[in-house]
Amino acid sequence: MIDQQTIDKIIETARIEEVVGDFVTLKKRGTSLIGNCPFHNEKTPSFHVSVSKGIYKCFGCGKGGDSIRFVMEHEKYSYPEALRFVANKYNIEIAETEKSYQDIEAQNARESLFVVSNFAAKFFTNQMWETQEGRNIGLSYFKERGFREDILKKFELGYSPDVWDALTQNAINNGHKVEFLESTGLSIKNEKGQHFDRFRGRVMFPIHNFTGRIIGFGGRTLKTDKKVAKYVNSPESDIYHKSNVLYGLYQAKKAIREADNCYLVEGYADVLAVHQADIENVVASSGTSLTVEQIRLIGRFTQNVTILYDGDAAGIKASLRGLDMILEEGLNVKVVLFPEGHDPDSYMHKVGIGEFKNHIEKNRKDFILYKANILLEEAGNDPILRAGIIRDIVESIAKIPDNIKASIFVKECSRLLDVEEKILLTELNKMRNDRLKKATQQQARKTTPQTDEPPADLFADEYSAPKESEVFRKDASQEFEIVRLLLAFGHQLVNWDEIDNMYIGSFIIQNLSDVTFDDSVCKIIVDNYRMEIEKGNLPTANHFIKHKDEKISNLAITLSSSPYTLSENWYNKHKIYVRDETNELKKTILGGIYHLKKRKVDDLLHAILKEIKEEKDPANQDILMVKYAQIKNVERTISNYLGSVIIK
Repeated sequence: MIDQQTIDKIIETARIEEVVGDFVTLKKRGTSLIGNCPFHNEKTPSFHVSVSKGIYKCFGCGKGGDSIRFVMEHEKYSYPEALRFVANKYNIEIAETEKSYQDIEAQNARESLFVVSNFAAKFFTNQMWETQEGRNIGLSYFKERGFREDILKKFELGYSPDVWDALTQNAINNGHKVEFLESTGLSIKNEKGQHFDRFRGRVMFPIHNFTGRIIGFGGRTLKTDKKVAKYVNSPESDIYHKSNVLYGLYQAKKAIREADNCYLVEGYADVLAVHQADIENVVASSGTSLTVEQIRLIGRFTQNVTILYDGDAAGIKASLRGLDMILEEGLNVKVVLFPEGHDPDSYMHKVGIGEFKNHIEKNRKDFILYKANILLEEAGNDPILRAGIIRDIVESIAKIPDNIKASIFVKECSRLLDVEEKILLTELNKMRNDRLKKATQQQARKTTPQTDEPPADLFADEYSAPKESEVFRKDASQEFEIVRLLLAFGHQLVNWDEIDNMYIGSFIIQNLSDVTFDDSVCKIIVDNYRMEIEKGNLPTANHFIKHKDEKISNLAITLSSSPYTLSENWYNKHKIYVRDETNELKKTILGGIYHLKKRKVDDLLHAILKEIKEEKDPANQDILMVKYAQIKNVERTISNYLGSVIIK
């Protein structure tokens, strides 16, 4: 249990741009920071971070919150887990009762998988550095490969003893449950019900998640027996999904952002070798073919990817077929090829750090042009093969979403392929039209109902239903506006002609005592605001942004955020003055109050008219007519005021 004082310290210390910046590349735009949302796939940034308010908001998927909420959403952490994560980032000590492994495992099954994986990593590391077998076999292997000790320790490499159940028994003896060893794939149960170690007799490569927690392992055998798999990887689990993981990203993410480029290699050893060459912005696809999820993960930090290929002709051709999806995600792709028979690991150890770096710099080529050269060389003078290659290359260009980039590649390929640019453009447009037509047909099939009545989840595949508090319904827009004004200006003191030294929040609440709010969330916020004022407190926007009720928090964040920022160039360059509502705050506040009152009065008038039409007794009709006339006078007064102050 974390005490409230520590929680307050964590929340006060955390800076939203620093916490979010560990996961998303942010760029300044006006008073906000923007980036691609980590919660849904997008190529145009709609994710905004407000440093002054300490909140984030995505105007694409609707997610928003403070630093703690971001960590909870991104890492799927509980509230206490997110607090501990942020506390660790800022070196804030959390005083709480020390828990045993058993206590932690009982607390959260998913957390238990992290705990047992961390235990295993420490066990493997200790075996390699502290035992005779580990030093003689595991450590010797890495040193023979030319890896320095600092690199081995940086990536927490280790050794699993060539014993049937060394890790399994050690973990059980230290209080871990065998079910979690099975769930992570560290232990396997045979037909007799006995458990044995998956990775026995292998050097171990721990796989870290985005935040540095160990989620899986890769193990390389040191035996020459061809029947034994060279590499064995952890199976999928609740914490490890291969398609969403890049080996080395935890160690590389800062360098990737700084260099604005990511080197992509094939294997674990390649990552170690490139790091040893003092190039830290390198990752590997973690023993799988490159996936869209992995590409999007890179895209959070940079739009530039450089593939470091093995010098193997068959491997190059196979890789070429799979890299078009990087282009499709809008990233810029370059290629570096190593001499035949070498991969980044072997070449770095052969030529040394200096020559390795020089080779990368001198041999970096654009993927499209590189692909054209490779395939043309293979086709020779065969016209049929050349025609097929031209279509293949144009197909790659067609996947590039940026039209300017695509047109530049068309021009370059026209020269290289000796084909008129006009012909390539015609083929390009044809391919794009075919893809668009196919996508439209698929969408139509997906959304066309099969019965006379549309299904309730007609658009469920494409859109998630927005939360009620995030939908600005027309009939509630004035209520949302009042809440926005309370959050934005409630704490400001005003000295208007008829109002002296009064907070705007108090003024608004005082003038809405006769108004009932229809929207449930708006009503809760306004009632809460009124209660706090009666207690002598003046709530700030953060009071509601950090509210435990998610509906209140979401609405407060939405009303405190805007996807638009007014550029200074409007006035500085173009001399166009755009009115700022803060310069005419009295009109803004009174306009908000009277617009809401007018809507309430209009609703009341409509209700009375309906009663008059339905009333059969003439005497009662006369009473209703008098009531209608009185309220109509109120409506006329409000309308006259609004007409002279604000146009909406």
